[in-house]
Amino acid sequence: MVRPPQVFRQVYPGATWRMSRTEKKVYLTFDDGPVPGVTTEALSILKRFDVRATFFCVGENVQRNPEIFKAVVEAGHSVGNHTMHHMDGWKNSWRNYMRDIKECSALFQTTLFRPPYGHMRRSHFKTLSQRCKVIMWDVLTCDFDKTYAKEHCLELALMYSRPGSIVVFHDSEKAKERMLYTLPRYIEEMKARGFEFAAL
Repeated sequence: MVRPPQVFRQVYPGATWRMSRTEKKVYLTFDDGPVPGVTTEALSILKRFDVRATFFCVGENVQRNPEIFKAVVEAGHSVGNHTMHHMDGWKNSWRNYMRDIKECSALFQTTLFRPPYGHMRRSHFKTLSQRCKVIMWDVLTCDFDKTYAKEHCLELALMYSRPGSIVVFHDSEKAKERMLYTLPRYIEEMKARGFEFAAL
């Protein structure tokens, strides 16, 4: 689902799915990094176009790649918690899920959280929404899906983007080919359409 259906959004009514509809801005986000090569290349593309984004980082990847994480922050991008071990909230108890998030939050400070896969139990969301800003999305590029041609990922991202869209890319090895193809072309075309980019 490139755009989550309304009924899914109603499950987590206090989460942020989209930003202001009145401003012609889109918000690029990256999940699952930092990863050597992939994240670095994404940073280079963002720098070339002078675009700020938000990176939802997996704690164990931050531990493995502290210099890349530092580069993300020093480039002016914002960061968010994506759990310590990319944990699926539907498959874990409240206690285990919160412990994993807390472990990640000990590595860096942020008020932003995105659940891996978009999966949270209601009990997770109730607790998290009192502690941080839960960020979901308006457009999923599907760059993580190997059955999608890279050209199709670009087509979908451009087709569904609108003012206030929060757009999800992945700075992971699995998504690398599709993300690195789509990202610069998406930025270039959206700028040509008069859109600006901002970090959350």
